[in-house]
Amino acid sequence: MNYKPYSAIILAFGGFLLICVGLYFIFLRPPLLPEDLRYMKSTLESTQEQIPGLLNWLSKVFWVMGGYIFTAGLLTVFIAFTSFRTRARGAFVVVVIAGLFSIVSMTALNFMIGSDFKWVLLAFTLPWVIALILYRLHK
Repeated sequence: MNYKPYSAIILAFGGFLLICVGLYFIFLRPPLLPEDLRYMKSTLESTQEQIPGLLNWLSKVFWVMGGYIFTAGLLTVFIAFTSFRTRARGAFVVVVIAGLFSIVSMTALNFMIGSDFKWVLLAFTLPWVIALILYRLHK
């Protein structure tokens, strides 16, 4: 078998990046970023005045969202080193679908809203795409 494990290593790196994003959302992300306020055409002061509980609620939302992003990354790393590496039946399709509904959809939405992080997220999508291409090239 002339299989090179590069696709699995690169996919695992993509999963690691998702783990980092999840940790950022859980521990570091403020409830509202400057880009959020720009998108809503609001200020922090007026948002706090008009919706007093919003920041507290958003903190909790981002804890949960970060947990899901972390988990998606953890599962991606696991799949990369198990079923993706061994080329288990269905692994490619699962990785494609998971990528589309996780990092690709997050990246696309960030481009739609003009996020300050859109290019970073696009870079985070590249390992996923490269891993899938290498997977197909090394049969």
